Amino acid sequence: MEFRDMKAIVTGGASGLGEATVRRIAANGGRAAIFDVNGERAERLVKELGGESVIYLKTDVTDAGQVEANVAEVIGRFGLINAAINCAGIGTPGKVVSKGEPAALNQFEKVIQINLIGTFNVIRVAAAAMQKNEPNAAGERGLIISTASVAAYEGQIGQAAYSASKGGIVSMMLPIARELARDGIRVMAIAPGLMQTPMFDGLPEAAVQSLSASVPFPARLGRPDEYAQLVQSIAENTMLNGEVIRLDGAIRMQPK
Repeated sequence: MEFRDMKAIVTGGASGLGEATVRRIAANGGRAAIFDVNGERAERLVKELGGESVIYLKTDVTDAGQVEANVAEVIGRFGLINAAINCAGIGTPGKVVSKGEPAALNQFEKVIQINLIGTFNVIRVAAAAMQKNEPNAAGERGLIISTASVAAYEGQIGQAAYSASKGGIVSMMLPIARELARDGIRVMAIAPGLMQTPMFDGLPEAAVQSLSASVPFPARLGRPDEYAQLVQSIAENTMLNGEVIRLDGAIRMQPK
């Protein structure tokens, strides 16, 4: 699938990895619908990119009805959707036991709800819509890419909820790819390492330098456009299906 032919939903598309993906899609002639709760940032991005290539629909990915309605609206405006890029997520840290007290269960539930269930919510609705598409010359009707994390494999202390949510994305990717293969819908996941996203904005420069030095090569934080570049590579290589690709500079996270 060429980016110029892409009509995509990008969750979390107002910032970070999602924003970079929206920018790359628009720059290559495709169209993208931002699904995000951050209306201010999203509207600024839509205004900056201009035209009809990028639209915004305020979306809570955990809300089944809202996702269904917004996907239908995108199809009404774009004619169809043939890609869903799941970047929405949170990374709230928290130990299982802190100062002798058990973690608040609702904190764990919130991370799972947004990162894992929210991702599945978008996948289920997008896949149903893609099944109705006419296949392209390669027999492809759609592409789904979800964002996992290296924390799915090497979660650190305090990341039980985050690691569980991203591990769930890794684990559900293959069975969904197998199910949708008959429809010509590819399903992939990307597992980023340390990326320069808004989660790092509040850190002191010394902390950023320390984190950067922990990456074997290149010894720096990943750039959001490198994530978007990988999305484009996956889109354009039809043989990529049913796999998780690490985007991490060979980092292997330590316990803390």
